[in-house]
Amino acid sequence: MPELPEVETTRRGIAPHIVGQEITEVVVRERRLRTPVPDDLADSLVGRRVGELGRRAKYLLIPLQSPGHDERTLLWHLGMSGSLRIARVGDLPKKHDHVDVIVEDGSVLRYHDPRRFGFVDWLQGDLHSDTRLRRLGPEPLSPDFTAERLYSMSRGRRLAVKPFLMDNAVVVGVGNIYATEALYLAGIDPRRSAGRISRERYVRLAEAVREVLAAAITQGGTTLRDFVSGTGEPGYFAQRLNVYGRAGQACRRCGDELRLITLGQRASVYCAHCQT
Repeated sequence: MPELPEVETTRRGIAPHIVGQEITEVVVRERRLRTPVPDDLADSLVGRRVGELGRRAKYLLIPLQSPGHDERTLLWHLGMSGSLRIARVGDLPKKHDHVDVIVEDGSVLRYHDPRRFGFVDWLQGDLHSDTRLRRLGPEPLSPDFTAERLYSMSRGRRLAVKPFLMDNAVVVGVGNIYATEALYLAGIDPRRSAGRISRERYVRLAEAVREVLAAAITQGGTTLRDFVSGTGEPGYFAQRLNVYGRAGQACRRCGDELRLITLGQRASVYCAHCQT
C-alpha cells in the first residue's frame, strides 16, 4: 500500500508537469472505485488552473483555481495499489488506467489502480471541514509531531506501541513498513504497551520516525509490488529496509534471526535482541 513517502514522491514527481496548467479534458473510464467517481468531475475541473500541489497524510491535494469562481481542491487517495503517472496525449491507456486529467500542454495525469481501492473526489471550501481530513493527527515531519505528544497520548494505553504509532489520530502517514523500521531503529519491541514506554524512549522513537520517513522520501519511496513514482520510476528505499519483509533473516546489528509476529492483524518483524 502506498504510504506517506510514496504519496510525497508522487506529489513531487507530477507537480512540474501540471502546476500552472489549465485542465482541458477529463476522461473517466471506470467510475467504480472505492467510492464512485463523481458524475460532475469533468464539469468541476475543466477550465480550472492547477495550483501548488499539497499532501495531507496519504491524501494528495490538488488546488483548482478559476478567476471569479470558488476555489476547489481535487482530493486523491491511491488506495492499496494506485499510482498517478504522467503520460502524453496519444499514449494509449493500459488496463486499469481509470481516470485521465489532461492539461493544456498535452500532459496527462493518469490514474492506474488494479484493485480500485483508491478514489478521487473534489472539495469545495475549507479542507478542514471535510470529515476525511478533520480528525487527522500531525504530519510526522512537521514541528507539531513531538515525543511529548507521543508520551502524553500513550499514557494509560494498553495497546501495543506499533498499532498506536500507526493510528492516524496520533500521527499521520506512519504505515506498516515505516512503523516497523522506526521501532527497530529506536530499539523498541513492537509488542510493548504504548503506556509503558518512557518519555526518553519516545524521544528516540520520534527521531526514528522522522529519520526513516525522510530517508524513504529521498530514495523515492519503497517499491514492494505496485508502487512507482509520478514519472514511472520505482522507489529504492526497499534496498535499505532493516527488518520489514526480512523475517527469518539475520539482524543487521546482532546477527540474530528476525522474528515474524502479527499485531493488529498486520505482519510485524522485529529483533528480540535489539528491540526490548
